[in-house]
Amino acid sequence: MKNLLFCTLLIFSLSTFAQVKGGPINSRTETGVIDGVYLKSNIPTKRLIPYPSIREADAIWSKRVWRAIDLREKINRPLYYPLDKITPPDQITGEVDWIRNDNRWSLWTIIRQHILSGDLIVYSDYNPVTTYIKDGDMFKYPILPEQGKNYETDPEYREELRLYLADVGLKPTQALLNQYREDSVGANGEKVYPPREVNWVESGDIIQYRLKEDWIFDKQRSVLDVRILGIAPVRYAKTDGQVTGTTIMFWLYFPTDCRYVFNNYFVYNEDNGSRWMSFDDYFMKRRFSSFIYKEENVYDRSIEKYRIGVDALMESQRITEEIRNIEHDVWSY
Repeated sequence: MKNLLFCTLLIFSLSTFAQVKGGPINSRTETGVIDGVYLKSNIPTKRLIPYPSIREADAIWSKRVWRAIDLREKINRPLYYPLDKITPPDQITGEVDWIRNDNRWSLWTIIRQHILSGDLIVYSDYNPVTTYIKDGDMFKYPILPEQGKNYETDPEYREELRLYLADVGLKPTQALLNQYREDSVGANGEKVYPPREVNWVESGDIIQYRLKEDWIFDKQRSVLDVRILGIAPVRYAKTDGQVTGTTIMFWLYFPTDCRYVFNNYFVYNEDNGSRWMSFDDYFMKRRFSSFIYKEENVYDRSIEKYRIGVDALMESQRITEEIRNIEHDVWSY
């Protein structure tokens, strides 16, 4: 009887969690049916492990680097799959359907969900006033709604956020507005103009994730520690339907915002289905493959500014070995 009561309370608590967080679990909220032999409750309910504190006096060496996680590599597939789909807007209501996997989500699906719900703050990659200044990885330009409002209740914030989550068409020209039907009026008598075309970014459009991280040697614990400071999704930049390069969509602050969100979502484990970890564990354990595309330097330049092709990859490897040798040299006599 006690076991039955415990299982009932656990299923109820997980159902409540699913309604609040919106993440998939292997229990159906309507019937309480478990999709599996047991209820996978560890990841959806586990608490976040805080970072060890590091004093400035104990940080005797540090280096800041920027990495790129290429989602075309097989080892990085858990970040890319499963793909989601956003249907075209309804011709009458203008609403779209967001089709997502019912078992687990890709990293982009998680990010988009919690940006819309207000759990993650979007930081622009460039100065919104002077678009030529690309210093958004310093988290200087947050996109925030008005006090007490959110994505649903703040139209200006919703319109601004769409510029980072979708390809938004140009505003209707005056000639198009003049040609629009005169009888198209709203409930209050105002004229209704044609909406701007919005093509939402889907998980299949994300090709990379950029990381900004600090490597620090803490003499108090005698360890070489790494802390991810920011993460940014990257997709192809297109002009007239032609790919012209890549573009960083926005930055997210990792230590607080992202970790608390990523901590309660499953990452697929190809080797053992009963040992799925969270996305926070995935980044903590460094299970991804990446390459360094920039290190802090006096010129504030990336590797591609002075190395190209294979030479750029070799330069990235040189920087990686330099970081490893720091820890190795401490224990070599």
